[in-house]
Amino acid sequence: MEPLLLWIGRLAGIGGVLATLVAFGARAAGVWHLGSLQIGSLLQAGIALTSLGALAYVALIAERSAR
Repeated sequence: MEPLLLWIGRLAGIGGVLATLVAFGARAAGVWHLGSLQIGSLLQAGIALTSLGALAYVALIAERSAR
């Protein structure tokens, strides 16, 4: 279970940071839509992925400290 939580944390964190940076860059450039997706929705998805990554790391730490 530890390797799974570690990889979920890594992938979700990287994906969240990338989505947030793309949303920030697009918003700074004055773009409000990326294809059919609103930039605000992309920003929320990035925040959610970053939170998922952090929660996966917290679960990993809790699992390791239980031993």
